[in-house]
Amino acid sequence: MIARRVPTILPPLGRDEALETTKVYSSLGLVDGLVTERPFRAPHHTVSAAALVGGGTTPRPGEISLAHNGVLFLDELPEFGRAAIEAMRQPLEDRQVLICRVGGTLRLPASFLLVAASNPCPCGWLGSRLRECTCAPRAIERYRARMSGPLLDRIDLQVTVRAVELVDLRGSAPAEASVPIRDRVTEARTRQARRLARFGLRTNAEMTPAAMRATSSSSRAGRWS
Repeated sequence: MIARRVPTILPPLGRDEALETTKVYSSLGLVDGLVTERPFRAPHHTVSAAALVGGGTTPRPGEISLAHNGVLFLDELPEFGRAAIEAMRQPLEDRQVLICRVGGTLRLPASFLLVAASNPCPCGWLGSRLRECTCAPRAIERYRARMSGPLLDRIDLQVTVRAVELVDLRGSAPAEASVPIRDRVTEARTRQARRLARFGLRTNAEMTPAAMRATSSSSRAGRWS
C-alpha cells in the first residue's frame, strides 16, 4: 500500500516525460493516446529476466522500461530470480537498457524510481514483538544472501519498518495528505531542473561527474555548497 502511494507524491508528468513514456507503451500497443500519469509497475516475483529488463527472441521493452518516469515496485525482493534482479544493476546506473542482437542494437529508456520490500527472514517474524521467529540462523543468512551487495549498493535509502499494532491501524489520527508532500517534491525537482538545465538533465540522480563538479563544491569543513 505504501509503495502504491509513491506516484501520488511525485510531480505531474512534464510534456517531454509524457511523450517518452507514451513511446514505450505505444511500442507494445498498450495505449492509443498520451500517457498522463506516472507509471506504477509491480511485476510478480516469478518474472523472467527478459520480461523484467527487456529482450526476448523479438526484443521488446521490459517492466523497467514500462516504469520509465515512474515507479517500479519489487515486493518480496529475495524471491525474485537472481538472474532477473542482477540484470537490473547496469540499467540502474545508466538509466537505459541496451539489448544487443546479431541484427542490431536496441536502446530503451529506463529512468525509474525503484521501491523494493523484503521480509527480515523466511518466516517474516524476526525482530517482531508479536510472534517469535522460527528460522535457523543459517536459513536467515541464505535468505539475505539472495540480495547481492552490488544491487543493495544501488538502493540509496534502506528503511526497517516495524509491525504496526492493529489498534494503531484502526486509529483516527490524521496523517499528512499526498498533495502537500507532492508540492514539496515538485519544488525540489524544479530547483534541480533549473540548476541542471545547461547539462540537459532534470534530476540529481541523472548527474554526471562533470555536472557534479560544475554545480557543487565542498569547503574545508566538508560542507557542500
